[in-house]
Amino acid sequence: MKRQLNFFAALATVMGTMIGGGAFFKIANVSALTHNAWLSIIVWPLAGLITLMAGLSIAELAAIFPENGGPVKYLEKIYGAQVAFLFGWSLIIIYYPANIAALAIVFATQFKALPFFNNWSTTLIALLVMLLILVINWLGAKLSSQVQKLALIVKLLPIAAIILFALFYPGPNQLQQAPVPHWSTSLGTWTFGQALLAVLFAYDGWLSIGNLAGEIKNPAKTLAQAIIWGLLGVTIIYTLLNWSYIKVLPWSHIVNNSKTAMLTAEQLFGGVGGNLVVAGILVSLFGAMNGHLLVGSRMPYILGQEKQLPLANFFGQLNEKTFVPTNSMLFECAIATIMIFSGTFDSLTDMLVYVSWIFSILLFVGIFILRRQQPELKRPYKIPGYPWPPILAIVGALFIVITTTVTQPILAMIGILLTLSGEPVYLYVHRSIHKTES
Repeated sequence: MKRQLNFFAALATVMGTMIGGGAFFKIANVSALTHNAWLSIIVWPLAGLITLMAGLSIAELAAIFPENGGPVKYLEKIYGAQVAFLFGWSLIIIYYPANIAALAIVFATQFKALPFFNNWSTTLIALLVMLLILVINWLGAKLSSQVQKLALIVKLLPIAAIILFALFYPGPNQLQQAPVPHWSTSLGTWTFGQALLAVLFAYDGWLSIGNLAGEIKNPAKTLAQAIIWGLLGVTIIYTLLNWSYIKVLPWSHIVNNSKTAMLTAEQLFGGVGGNLVVAGILVSLFGAMNGHLLVGSRMPYILGQEKQLPLANFFGQLNEKTFVPTNSMLFECAIATIMIFSGTFDSLTDMLVYVSWIFSILLFVGIFILRRQQPELKRPYKIPGYPWPPILAIVGALFIVITTTVTQPILAMIGILLTLSGEPVYLYVHRSIHKTES
């Protein structure tokens, strides 16, 4: 694979994959969980802080091991092939297809708000937009990364407009009427954990940039910079955007209302503004889907190249003309199609975030293991303020995993069982390899 992606392409992939449905729709779920305007704002920078601590930590691993596979490769170097395979398996059958499916569902829901499309089937629209994303990625990494850069610019326009106009909004400041939260009466620890989990979906996606290490110029330096600056930028954007919703709209119009972003735009710009924001939301969702397929399709390809999957030759094959893993793209989209028919936006996003953070804890702990066992490793980037960023990341991740296990045990069990279903696959493949060698 050619190294053709520069810092701006990597940054656009980080930010473009993160800024998707969560920026516009998670406020409905979060407000219903927190029951308080101030807490619904505070949870965003808090989630951003946890994610930034994670990003500062993972950037060191990305600089040490700048190769295709990203976090799966980091786990393999620290814990061995079996743990790494289970994470790769969870990414293939849960994380990437669930992201694509969830975003396609919410894209279709918003698309139906446009004139002439009210009577279209939500499922049909979701499948068609996924097909379009597949075609774009099929035509090559250069085109899909250009789409990612363009989508990032376009999606930031309505977000910037909402934030800017909210700053100078002449109407009543709804936040002035919001009560100060009291932890004992407003919500419990577990409920706040659920709100944090919901918000973390909006911050999700940045870790996958490591999958493109083999296609990025000077990856040891570029990956760390793209992760850190991307996370900082997104945290600021999300906090200001959700502050804007809550400042402009009455609280009763926000709680559990998936049209909060559109209503805010209508309040700020009139009816036409609402339609423009819907268009911006669609571009945002499109870019996020494109980013997840761009990086997600590399995972089955990498495992296929390393003979870690059944039908390894099928998954490990590149298209002869565009040099992208089209077979892996088809596989990810096939699983996403099943999820479109069977899941909802919130259930899919909660599951993928839960499983992802379990393995993230292993990555954060792995930083301490490498520092102790292999101090001689060349580290082009070192974590500033070490050891506090990985410690804070571990604490945050444990809080998310424990609260989700307590509050959503069925979802947690399904996610864990799907991940562990990779164990017999791993044993089968390695038995087959041993038989071939003997």
